[in-house]
Amino acid sequence: MNRIVEYDIAAFSKINGQWHNGFLDWLMPLLRNQYTWAPLYLFTLVFMLLNFKWKGFGWICFFLITFAITDMVSGSMLKPFVGRLRPCADPMLASVIRSVVNCGGPLSFPSSHAANHFGLAMFGFKTLSFIPYSWRWLLFLWALSISYAQVYVGVHFPVDTICGMLLGYIVGSGTGWAFNKKAGFASLA
Repeated sequence: MNRIVEYDIAAFSKINGQWHNGFLDWLMPLLRNQYTWAPLYLFTLVFMLLNFKWKGFGWICFFLITFAITDMVSGSMLKPFVGRLRPCADPMLASVIRSVVNCGGPLSFPSSHAANHFGLAMFGFKTLSFIPYSWRWLLFLWALSISYAQVYVGVHFPVDTICGMLLGYIVGSGTGWAFNKKAGFASLA
């Protein structure tokens, strides 16, 4: 376990302390900001309701359930249980960390941003069968960029985001399966 923590801190130091520049210092806080993605969420809501009516409403409900589960499990259950400090809240790292944004709460593991966005990405990947398979992979690129930004700005260690991604993947797979079994868009593919 100590070896994993050492590698985790070393990877964090590279991403946060060495692999930075002015453009990324501008972009990464933007990627992880919830307001950046509000237009996308609004567009998705309107698109689903206008094009799929009640089935679209059901999809939105499952989308929100996916978010609620990943956020509750990561933020309310696992973070207090594990108790790992964020890099920006860890007094041992205070002298070497580059804090690009406000630190937020003190607890780090797992990353709720990573869990939430990978959950939504996986849910979308599994349920949006009317979108070509090759385009649905962009959902994971979106979630990965947000997860990477969490490390870049100094609020999470890489293992926090990787475990958050895994949690999101599991929850999104489950809610995606449940939606497809209940309603699904398979007839549109």
